[in-house]
Amino acid sequence: MKKAPLVLAMSLAASIVAGCGGKTEEVKQPAAGGTAEPKPNAAAADYGDTGGIKLPIVSTPTTLTWMLVSDNPNLGDSMVVKEIEKRTGIKLDIQAYSAQTFKDKLKVVVASGKLPDIFHGQTQAEINKMGGQGALTPINSYLNQLPNFKKLYVDTAENNWIMKSWSDEKNNMYAWPIYGLNRDVNHGFLYRKDIFDKINIKEWTNTDEFYAALKQLKAAYPQSYPYASKTKENIFRDWAYGWGIGGSGSPAYYDEKAKTWKLAFTSPEYKNMIDFMKKLYDEGLMDPEFITDTDASWTAKMTTNNKSFVTFDWIGRLDAFANQVKSQIPEYNLRYGNPVGPTGNIRSLPKISNFGIVVPNGKNKEVALKLLDYLTSPSGSSLVTMGVEGQTFNLTNGKPVYSELKDVANVDIKALESKYGMWLEGMYLRPDKRSVYYNFTEKEQEAQDKIVKARKFEAADPELKFTDEETKTLAELRVAIDKAANEFSTKYVMKKEFGEAQWNEWLQTAEKLGAKKFIDAYNAAQKRYDETK
Repeated sequence: MKKAPLVLAMSLAASIVAGCGGKTEEVKQPAAGGTAEPKPNAAAADYGDTGGIKLPIVSTPTTLTWMLVSDNPNLGDSMVVKEIEKRTGIKLDIQAYSAQTFKDKLKVVVASGKLPDIFHGQTQAEINKMGGQGALTPINSYLNQLPNFKKLYVDTAENNWIMKSWSDEKNNMYAWPIYGLNRDVNHGFLYRKDIFDKINIKEWTNTDEFYAALKQLKAAYPQSYPYASKTKENIFRDWAYGWGIGGSGSPAYYDEKAKTWKLAFTSPEYKNMIDFMKKLYDEGLMDPEFITDTDASWTAKMTTNNKSFVTFDWIGRLDAFANQVKSQIPEYNLRYGNPVGPTGNIRSLPKISNFGIVVPNGKNKEVALKLLDYLTSPSGSSLVTMGVEGQTFNLTNGKPVYSELKDVANVDIKALESKYGMWLEGMYLRPDKRSVYYNFTEKEQEAQDKIVKARKFEAADPELKFTDEETKTLAELRVAIDKAANEFSTKYVMKKEFGEAQWNEWLQTAEKLGAKKFIDAYNAAQKRYDETK
């Protein structure tokens, strides 16, 4: 899991359709002090569906500076950078820093005021503050020059909420979105199907059957703890979607039926969830080290035949664990299980991601915005996440095959970044779904199909725009509420004496910590959101 806006994380894409790419124009001589030597005009080229943006973007060679995350030291000579210049006339001066150093470097650059033409990595609040001070370019002022942005984020009803949610108080929009990055299913409950089959247990389809399966596993392996976890306190968030209380604003979640925001940690559904966890813990069905297990200790338990058999993790683990133990346990078969909890749902991953990609208010702002628009088109999308068909790859059964990487064991997005300068964080804006990032193994595809076909997704929460005062309030209260809730929940699950009395005490504690004030900020922002046309 490599790509995320300095934290992690990682769907739509578009086919390359022969069509309306603009024809190249005669390249004019640069003015005095031009950034590059003019290149001979190549024959008119068809670069696929540019979405209405004309190529080349500039007639006079222009250099843009772009600060982004990458470990590739040779991006200036990479295929993607050269191909962008060939197609658009724009030469890129890439300022790349590793994920480990990027955040600190970005702070220094922003403080200096000497901003690159494109960069990313700030929060929406930081972006809107800079924009309000005149340092960033409002995208909404240039919509008539940005056909791909306009079509995707203004004219498409299901996406244009970002124009309300991401804009500042003057309705200026500064952050360029990423569309369709996330896979549909990335995490969930995983189970040892080989062990289930061995003792004749069927995969659970609801919470009662999940409990019954763990009981049967315990009976067959008395020394085991059937459910193991490595996510520490995050277990309470991982499971929350199955109880209908998970949300992007955790610990706040939006109750779709009541049309209001609530605090997950004090809801009846949360109590039901931790009551169920407590039952598993008390009966020896949950690993007593569930809150302290490290990745290594959890891995050891999940890769033996008598320790633990069910967990919650990333779908990449399905094959990783099997490959790790294939010589010792050739029958090892970890599979993606049905969701647990009354809703029977998992989290809906957002179709639109915000990495904080912005264009400063400088002399090259219009050129930079047009470049981002091209990279949002099917043509640009394919270039930066797949390459150039017939040159870097050929399609086989609808999937790209890279002849130059035939000796690479795993042609993933990291390999493509290293070889071609593709999949650069901050540059991919609408990943092509044919890319290797969406190549699923048989087990991973089963996970996608299981959830997608049955539509087992919790509704995504509205993404709200908070005032400066609300942002400050939420920041002040969130840490204290989270910390206290995690401590209480852990004790509630692990201590036999914890029950109704302690739950009622917790409700009072949460109120003292500002639970109502916290949720009031969300509902105030929701009211403004609902009233905005």
